[in-house]
Amino acid sequence: MLLKEIRVLDFSQYLAGPTVTRLMAEMGAEIFKVERAKSGDPSRLLPAIKNRRSGYFVQQNLGKKSICLDFSKKESHEIILKLVERVDVVVENFGPGVMEKRGWGYEELIKINPKLVMASISAFGKNNIFSHKTGFDWIAQAFSGVMEMTGPENGTPHPVGLGIADVSAGVHAFAAIGYSLFYRERTGKPQNCDISMIDCLFHANELNLQVPQILGDKFAPFRMGAHHKLLCPCGVFQAPDGFITILCTQGQWGYLCEAMSMPELEKDKSFKSPEDRVKNQESLIAIIEKWMVSVGSNDEILLKLERSRVPCAPVLNPIDAINHPYFRDRGVIREINDKILGSLSLPGFPLRFSGQKDYKIAAAPFLGQHNKFILQNLIGFSDKKIQTLLDNQVIFSDDL
Repeated sequence: MLLKEIRVLDFSQYLAGPTVTRLMAEMGAEIFKVERAKSGDPSRLLPAIKNRRSGYFVQQNLGKKSICLDFSKKESHEIILKLVERVDVVVENFGPGVMEKRGWGYEELIKINPKLVMASISAFGKNNIFSHKTGFDWIAQAFSGVMEMTGPENGTPHPVGLGIADVSAGVHAFAAIGYSLFYRERTGKPQNCDISMIDCLFHANELNLQVPQILGDKFAPFRMGAHHKLLCPCGVFQAPDGFITILCTQGQWGYLCEAMSMPELEKDKSFKSPEDRVKNQESLIAIIEKWMVSVGSNDEILLKLERSRVPCAPVLNPIDAINHPYFRDRGVIREINDKILGSLSLPGFPLRFSGQKDYKIAAAPFLGQHNKFILQNLIGFSDKKIQTLLDNQVIFSDDL
């Protein structure tokens, strides 16, 4: 495993931070999830819940070990600092200033562990005019320009229907940690990674920023709806059973004409150039959708398009996707058996490395499940010491 023997102290909650440590767990890192008594990571309360067990929490926390502490007790502070001494990485996505107020900011922690890599994920990032602001995924989508560019052409802005800001920030932090560990390996120096959800989404803007600067007043970014307004055909087409997406640049335009058995379209003056196709977009969309109806089935349409090397895909809902042969063949489905929830099929590890074999990742932890393991094996506390911490409600567990 690529991250074998890397230890991570994980203060994160909800989605952005847990995305980082879930990916690291899949690569063999040992993740010690620090949770606040008595409820722990708030995602433990997100739906759907069965017998107080959240599927949301389970998906994002596979393979981790949980220690649950009452942060208000001085003993908890001491435990945290002892754990920091013994890990390689700290990950957190608390609100602005929370870690610093508790004495767990980067400048304090590197005094304890001079080689520490730390990653902090927040909506607006640190050290700027909006660093004090709190935010979640939809806030980042709104502020980064993503929400404004999503939705019906003449409708209101729409959020993307999944945690795109959280996951994007998590993956960016995952990459930042990897390069920081590489840097530490070469120099022995620590690293503090400041990851903003908004920055990560803003980075995805391309044409909407480039074109107005080049064309000036001739173009302003706007919601395009189901079809791109600068490239055609590029959009979501009504098919006999649901929808099919097609994207053709000039290089694939002839392939699409071939797939539809309409070679005359390729040289038709209304559609010959990219500009012509954009100008006459409505007519071309109607021709393509009429052809789809004539073929009769989505499977046959996709087969014809693929034979001619036309970039295309059916529009799948998530349940269709997780049951599609592609995802099974690719091996990106995690089949897990949770003590409470039973059998679940979840999105698995999305990366492939020649030097890492797939393995069966451990279940998501129950709250405080690994209190004793962590305190004994990392810090060396005795059974008596641990029992005292339990009696004094410094540590907490919820044995479901």
